[in-house]
Formats: sequence, structure tokens, C-alpha cells
Amino acid sequence: MAVAWPDTTFDEAATLAQAIACVKAAEPDAIVLDMALPDATGSDGVSALLKLAPRAPILVLSPGDEAACAHRLLQMTGAGHMPPLPSTHELVGTLQRLLEARGSEQLAEAAPIPPVGRADRTRPHEALSPQEYRVMMAIVAGQAPAETAAAMGLSVKTVGTYRARVFAKMGLKRNVDLARYCIQHQLE
Repeated sequence: MAVAWPDTTFDEAATLAQAIACVKAAEPDAIVLDMALPDATGSDGVSALLKLAPRAPILVLSPGDEAACAHRLLQMTGAGHMPPLPSTHELVGTLQRLLEARGSEQLAEAAPIPPVGRADRTRPHEALSPQEYRVMMAIVAGQAPAETAAAMGLSVKTVGTYRARVFAKMGLKRNVDLARYCIQHQLE
């Protein structure tokens, strides 16, 4: 459903599949994505939308207690994070700052939660690339490498390479240790 605002059009989607259709139909200047999609996790939604609209900043709405996940999404998008159901004034102001900062190094500064810079990383999972992070989450979910490869559009050998990198960067050797780490840090 498109909503008119002076010189602006908003499209609304209830699912990731609908959002993908909206993004394919029009090149958005910015995207607001709720992490509570019924057909995808927030990080899957961000990944899918980034592939379709790599230049559009993505503002992720998620509860404040999901700060670790929010920081991970900031690493993927370079955009921002807000709590769910912000006031219209807060949402519009943040979107305006994102659009003004688009294409500059200040993108993440437009959002209420600052990004985690490489020098500030103290937890091992923050050093993972987006693909490595997805493989880590697949391992923790108990997916077989072939299943992960099919879901990510990669070869089983490439998934194995990512798996090796994950364990090396995390300093862990067993899947159970990786799962324990993700639970302790509330990663999803």
C-alpha cells in the first residue's frame, strides 16, 4: 500500500516477500525494516534488501534489548537502528538524516545507536563478515553444510571455508561451544 506525503511515496509491506516486490518495483531512497517479519529474521531481511537496493540506507526497527543484533545489522547496512514504534517525528527525523548523509562516512551517525567500529570490537563475533555470521547462525541452528549452501546460494566447499573462518575467528573448536557463545550473547 503506497502512502503519499509531499514529494514522497511510502510503500508498506507486511512480509519480506512483499517488501522485495516493492523494492523491485521502485528504487527506494531509504528502507525501514522491522525485525519482526513473519517470513524472515531481521538479518535475512537486511541481506535480501541490500542485494536489491545496495545504495538505499536501511533503518532497522528492533527492541532495545537486541543491541547485539542491532550492531550486527549496522555492520551489514551502514545505516541505523531504532526501537520499534518510534514516534512519527523521530522516524521522519532519522530518515531525513540518513538521506542527507547517504554516500558519506556519516551514515551511521544519523541513527540513534552508533555503529561499532573495527577498533571498538571486543567480542569475537563482531569480527565476522556478514556471510561468516550467517554460516555461524546456520551451524548453531543445526543446519547441514549442504542445506546452508543451498539456502545461501553457495557451494558446500565455500560454506566449509566460511565455517573454518568462523571457528578460527571465534577461537572455538566445537559446534556446542559456538552455540553456547551465541546463547550467552543473545545472537540471532
